[in-house]
Amino acid sequence: MNVTFYRFPRPEALLKWHDRSPENFKFFVKAPKLITHYKMFKESERMLGDFYASIYEGLSDKLGCVLFQLPSRVPYTEEMLQRIIEILDPSFDNVVEFRDAGWWNQKVYKQLKKYNISFCGISHPKLPDDVVKNTPLLYYRFHGVPVLYKSEYDINFVNQTADSIKASGRIKDAYVYFNNTWGTGGINNGRQMQELVTCK
Repeated sequence: MNVTFYRFPRPEALLKWHDRSPENFKFFVKAPKLITHYKMFKESERMLGDFYASIYEGLSDKLGCVLFQLPSRVPYTEEMLQRIIEILDPSFDNVVEFRDAGWWNQKVYKQLKKYNISFCGISHPKLPDDVVKNTPLLYYRFHGVPVLYKSEYDINFVNQTADSIKASGRIKDAYVYFNNTWGTGGINNGRQMQELVTCK
């Protein structure tokens, strides 16, 4: 649910989506950029608490993961890592997506794992495309390479990523997203991934 990145969600609006969706449907919600990009988790405890309360009230049993995407201007520092860990509510399935290569290191994976925070693996033109599983919940986003949000992936790369996910160890749930949606790339790659997962 990308709309929550741009606009703070109202429980009554989310409840309508909840009631209109299939019984076993899950909503995966992106945290507001006001928290992740502007405040960068500083002095935002109340705002984040209100956000958690809103999505829980509106989506309840259909609430899936909560994704926190950081901007590329935020490099790895121990201070920022601790700030993230301390502010996230562990009663939710929190996932963090970083956009600076310094975050791809074992210390980050292990520290997030202690607090059951999943590291989001991504395919991005300027970042590592490793499949990272630091909790039983695996999360991966294809953003488009070489053209961000546009390029369609070759079937061999989709297949390679599917194999890496399967080889990453015991997984409770794996969630894979295709954000290369300017054309039909995301649709085509999504279907390819479905076929690969079904056939293997």
